[in-house]
Amino acid sequence: MNRTLSDHAGLKPAPAIGLLVAGACLGAALLALVSTERRHRDAAAGRDTIGTATSAVGAEASSPPGAGGPSPGPSRPASAPLSRAPQDGYAAVARAAMPAVVNISSFKVIRTYEYSPFMLDPFFRDFFGEEFPGLVVPRDQRAMSLGSGVIVDDQGTVLTNYHVVEQAQEVKAALSDGREVRARLLGADRRTDLAVLRVDQDSLPHAVMGDSESLQVGDIVLAIGNPFGLGETVTMGIVSAIGRGSLGLADYEDFIQTDAAINPGNSGGALVNTRGEVVGINTAIYSRSGGYQGIGFAIPSNMARDVLESILKNGRVVRGYAGIAVQNLTPEIARAFDLSETRGAVVASLDPDGPAASAGLQRGDVIVSFRGKPVTSDNDVRTQLSRLKPGDRAAMEIVRDGRRREVAVVLAEPPAGQRGPARRR
Repeated sequence: MNRTLSDHAGLKPAPAIGLLVAGACLGAALLALVSTERRHRDAAAGRDTIGTATSAVGAEASSPPGAGGPSPGPSRPASAPLSRAPQDGYAAVARAAMPAVVNISSFKVIRTYEYSPFMLDPFFRDFFGEEFPGLVVPRDQRAMSLGSGVIVDDQGTVLTNYHVVEQAQEVKAALSDGREVRARLLGADRRTDLAVLRVDQDSLPHAVMGDSESLQVGDIVLAIGNPFGLGETVTMGIVSAIGRGSLGLADYEDFIQTDAAINPGNSGGALVNTRGEVVGINTAIYSRSGGYQGIGFAIPSNMARDVLESILKNGRVVRGYAGIAVQNLTPEIARAFDLSETRGAVVASLDPDGPAASAGLQRGDVIVSFRGKPVTSDNDVRTQLSRLKPGDRAAMEIVRDGRRREVAVVLAEPPAGQRGPARRR
């Protein structure tokens, strides 16, 4: 019985044990659910923390040195992904200036002479002799030159280099919208290597001519052109030097030197500042290999503007005549004249009936200042004289017999024999 009582005693609590087991299972399920929810919340909080930390690091990196890190304040939103961040650069400048730059292609016929195919046989050449008239025959070859140009007004006036269109029988301009149109030559100036074209199209985008006198060494500039015929190309650099001369590229040289890449085909293109203004016309490079080596030259916009206005008004460039020839002041010349000056331009010769002689200049005078600007070489005098017109007054400071004097020369019309362009050096 005891066993039976004990059996009965073991059977009676069965319902209670079942309830306990069910409750434990339910509690475990609830605990797992709560734990899972907590992990999700922690993960989300971690992501927010990482985003905020990234913003804080970015803010700290952008703060100036010594600022002590970001100041406390309300939390900021996370930084935008780098792929969506705005790009700092000169895209707006290039986008505004590029439509005004055109590609210039000029065609000319070059006559060459070569042996007649019949006379290439040594037998016939020996039989008729080297001087036989039919031995050499002329042949015409069509040559093409590629360059660039800048539209400078809404009438389709294009400024480019003279050497781009020199002796061309046909000139075409490829516009930024893809059209190719004929261009006609309005005038050219070999002495500055500039030419003015006109395309008969309306409402063309045109560039704004800036003031090259305001340029300083170190200013950022963009060179826009058509290198190697590839199409519109933009390169960036700085102004490396100003007032470069005596390079043998033109008679009147006052070049802007830049390290912006200028290659064959860039000639005649625009050199623009960071405001999108044209401050120079790209014209040449200094290179030992024929390619870009970090030294390029551009004609200042102020000189180009003078040539442009004179051609549009007169059909040619009209310059004043002073009747003076100058040469550089070298140490040898300074010792010969017993001069203490080390910089300047020496008056080498004078037209006895010219304006300079009438103003009192003499051979051997040393010009040390021209219109308020110091003269460092003979190129300074020639370049500044080239920009003056008949009737303009040129005030000079000279040194004669060790004493400084002021001389004013009023320029006249050039003699008839000197109106044509000088032979290029």
